[in-house]
Amino acid sequence: MTEHATDFETQKKWDNASRTFDIVSFAEDKRLGPDKRRMLSKVQGKILHVAAGTGNDFKFLPPGKDVISIDISPKMLERARPKAAAYDGHIELLQADVRQLDDPDDTFDTVATVFTFCSVPTPIAGLAELHRVLKPGGQILMFEHVRSTIGPLAVMLDLMTPLTRKIGPELNRDTVGNVQKACFRLRRVENVYLDVVKIIEAIR
Repeated sequence: MTEHATDFETQKKWDNASRTFDIVSFAEDKRLGPDKRRMLSKVQGKILHVAAGTGNDFKFLPPGKDVISIDISPKMLERARPKAAAYDGHIELLQADVRQLDDPDDTFDTVATVFTFCSVPTPIAGLAELHRVLKPGGQILMFEHVRSTIGPLAVMLDLMTPLTRKIGPELNRDTVGNVQKACFRLRRVENVYLDVVKIIEAIR
């Protein structure tokens, strides 16, 4: 499959998911919303938010920030526009693939992602691109699904992933390892739910 075809398939998958995304996110927010808010409270400076989705996470951003929020799916961005407009600050929405950004080197002070790198087809390439556009000393804040280190749970996630990747995320990625492979320096890793949902903070 060509890179172009892969991008098209990814966009199509998330265009389709946009119709029910808010319903799925509602239950997630009840359990994980406070932790998302706690992580996103650390954003500062010029901010890139990766994977806008339907804008569900905009309400967890601290007020008064200037944010560029990207997504590969135009359908997701359509649904995100009202929430971006309601944010107490400024959010600019752009369609973009995190693996091929137009921004110059050393542009952003903070990159923030929520449940993103369980879905990027080539995650290390995406993380390397974020490393490029972050300023030296800039931070990446990630709230991510990862593969468990608990044997039976890890096996279950491995078995589920071929199905879940067709309609959404992969559940068995080593995102902490991928962050390090993309040349970030880990600052902090926190287990939020067992060891399958983590907050990952790293520095360029």
